[in-house]
Amino acid sequence: MQESIERAAVDAREYEHELEQIEETRTLVAQLLGCGINEVAFTGPTASGLNAVANGLDWRPGDEVVCYLDDYPANVYPWLALERQGVRPVFLETSSIGKITPEIVESALTKRTRLVALASANYCSGYRIDLDAVGALCAGRGVLFSVDGIQTLGAFPVPLANIDFLSAGAQKWMLGPSGAGIFYVKESRQDLLRPAILGGWNVVSPNFIAQREVKFETGGRKFEPGAYTHSVIAGLGAAAELLLEVGPDEITRRIRALNQSLRDQLAPSGFEFLSPEEEKNRSGILTFRHPQVPPDQLWEALAKNDITVSLRFERGEQSWLRVSPHFYNSDAEIRKIGEVLLETL
Repeated sequence: MQESIERAAVDAREYEHELEQIEETRTLVAQLLGCGINEVAFTGPTASGLNAVANGLDWRPGDEVVCYLDDYPANVYPWLALERQGVRPVFLETSSIGKITPEIVESALTKRTRLVALASANYCSGYRIDLDAVGALCAGRGVLFSVDGIQTLGAFPVPLANIDFLSAGAQKWMLGPSGAGIFYVKESRQDLLRPAILGGWNVVSPNFIAQREVKFETGGRKFEPGAYTHSVIAGLGAAAELLLEVGPDEITRRIRALNQSLRDQLAPSGFEFLSPEEEKNRSGILTFRHPQVPPDQLWEALAKNDITVSLRFERGEQSWLRVSPHFYNSDAEIRKIGEVLLETL
């Protein structure tokens, strides 16, 4: 990123290097996702891709979109806003926050359901949904499936077989810069979206311009759509390269082991876990609290020891501690978290 910024300050900006870097980054991201290069676009935060879907589909009055009110607001507000077009949001009901099963989704589908919009994992509880099963259910009913993938992309594999749209900011598990985001659109669905933003360097999907046979020429070379801030693209490419070098499977294994280690330290002392017990629904997020010590007190104790975790709230203002270790965290660091928390009791 620094190299790109320095070049922008002194270069004549012929963009040759940037165009090559954009294509290299798209190739790396496609490899990480397991999809075609032409199915990857670069956007801003997660909400950019989600809004591209919400504002790009041709909605009809009476259409329904199935979503979850306790998802992160970026994956709620775009669907609520569709009420102005006569679209009805249908909210899923769960027994605990984020615990969305295929059966719950199926019970919400009707003949008017146009889209199901869910997160790959809940930002508070870390509950990871069965994307394959939900996606297959949607496909079988002729319903589109949009996924907010920021809570798992870079930590867990994202099966794309039955996902039509996926949006994810790069600043979390992908280890990329803030402001960068990935927008996946299945090739067979690209004609369904009407681009909400058009420009010489900005469109919301890599193939929209080409499909409409509109070309932008500069010095005899066609601009590749999807580029917007080259230093950010450089950072995203470096992040994807790092994740591929370590290996997605190894990253998942490591994150699971670190989370289990912390859970094992805390469970005997009466900590309550909001994160799921079932291995298949666990993500990289471990959320917990203790019934006798307020979560904000535990958070402050960790902060005093230079340990950064999140304090998260569910509706009703109940607060929880959220720990999200990545593959680079050490066993010693996880033990330190446990020691500080236990000393605070």
